[in-house]
This record gives sequence, C-alpha cells and structure tokens, in this order.
Amino acid sequence: MDNNRIIVLITAPDYETARQIASRLVEQQLAACANILPGVQSIFRWQGEVQTESEILLVIKTRRELLHTRLIPEVKALHPYQTPEIIALPVVDGASDYLEWIDQSTLAE
Repeated sequence: MDNNRIIVLITAPDYETARQIASRLVEQQLAACANILPGVQSIFRWQGEVQTESEILLVIKTRRELLHTRLIPEVKALHPYQTPEIIALPVVDGASDYLEWIDQSTLAE
C-alpha cells in the first residue's frame, strides 16, 4: 500500500491567519484540502511556563513528499508564531477515489 498521503495539523492564533494559510496551501497545490476548526483550547508549556490559549486548528490533506520541501517553509513564512505547530500523521487507509484525489490535487514532485 502507498503510504504517501498524510494529515498535517497546524494551529493558528485566529481565523484570519488560519484562512490565509489554508488558502495559500490549496492555491499552491501543497494541500488538496484544508479544514478550519475553530474553538480549540490549547494548554502547553512555552518558555518554561504553562500557557492556555484559544486557537484554530487546521487539518491539511497532502502528500508526504511535499512536507519538508514546500509545505513547512510556506507555513512558516505565513505564520506569526515563532515555533508553529506543524505535525504530520500518516493516512493508513481510506476510500481509494479520495486518496487518488489527494494525489491529483497536489503538486507532483
């Protein structure tokens, strides 16, 4: 089985930032789809202190080969955080037509 497809999770401080990142990734064919999920409450340690923030979660569908060469640099260029959350999870399986759509909707490297 081809394990090239991934889900990338990215948090953003507000809807406009999330929308800008999502739109750019899809427009540049770095993502086939981006879901914007508002209302995420994040609790994390930053610079030695526990922080609590309301954030927006992006769920990005893409291919692994685009992650380090194109997607991460693009997100970092647009993101206001010093260290934005950008983590990738493998897509283990799914509807074959949807998985093919991800491939067809993203850049061939």
